[in-house]
Amino acid sequence: KTNKASIHVHSSPQSLPQLKLRGQAPKALRWKRLESRYESHKTCVTNLLSILRHHNVDFACINRVELDRQHLSGVDLVVAVGGDGTVLSAAHFLDHGTIPLLGINSDPTSEDDKSVKKKSDERRSHGALCMCTAQDMDTALPPVLYGDGHIETRTRIQTVVKSTFAETRLVPALNDMLIANPSPAAVSRFRMGWLQKANQSQHSQIPDTQIPNCEIYGTVTRFSGIPYSVTNSINVWSSGMWVSTATGSSAAMAAAGGKHMNTSSRDLQYLIREHMIENHPSTKQELADFNNKIVGSEEQLTLRWNSQKGRIFIDGSHLSHNLELGDEILINAKAPPLSLFTRDAAL
Repeated sequence: KTNKASIHVHSSPQSLPQLKLRGQAPKALRWKRLESRYESHKTCVTNLLSILRHHNVDFACINRVELDRQHLSGVDLVVAVGGDGTVLSAAHFLDHGTIPLLGINSDPTSEDDKSVKKKSDERRSHGALCMCTAQDMDTALPPVLYGDGHIETRTRIQTVVKSTFAETRLVPALNDMLIANPSPAAVSRFRMGWLQKANQSQHSQIPDTQIPNCEIYGTVTRFSGIPYSVTNSINVWSSGMWVSTATGSSAAMAAAGGKHMNTSSRDLQYLIREHMIENHPSTKQELADFNNKIVGSEEQLTLRWNSQKGRIFIDGSHLSHNLELGDEILINAKAPPLSLFTRDAAL
């Protein structure tokens, strides 16, 4: 039975009078609409707390912007109330993967509001990472609180950035990462390849990563003091690159033209955005086919950033890490996986 839960809720909007006093009130904002959405969210949180009290579960309710790892001490379950963004935000604090996460979509989009041809766009969070909604949590939550419920282990992306004087391990990404120039109009230049430990044979094959006319990159690089050879590397000029887990393959990766993956897969996927390929007849098609590939669970992708500025966006725009010319990036699927409650095995 769940004895203690941490309730992670979406940030509350400031009141319109407060924003007006500060001169920050958006002129085009439909405030009544936002207020209605906030009331729906607040009602969901109130009902959730009632359910937890009814089942004698000790809990702490924490705003999204105030959540800290100290709030997770002794917690058996983290409940994220909001939408997919709130679930992703909560997952960043569960970097050891020892506490399960459950998402509740507090204001789901109705079937009528899903239309993209309406005069106003009324779509809200899709709720793909949420186990239940405000409408059905009264029946969906009790089984979880008493040790039942369907829980899945989701692969996450581990990323290490090595700069001139430091090596930084980023928080695990549950959905995806975008590696690009901070300006969407600027070219993202990088060299990408696959890492092999330096004592391995440089002629061993790496599945699905053979590139025509590409030689082994002779320089040995190091991450955490371990020497690696960079194999099958190419220089890329593009609009950046998506890297996703199987969980995130149905989100931005799919919208960009990537492959859907089974959520139980431990592999990753990358997609180079708008790759500017030289018009050479012998390699143009081969390199174009290389733009979107699966990265096996035991493989390690590496990038050497060759633009003056860059940025890694982790699970959306709220969390990012700046890059400088010459930074090296290691990407693999070895981050601690996340235990996520889902509606059923088909999700």
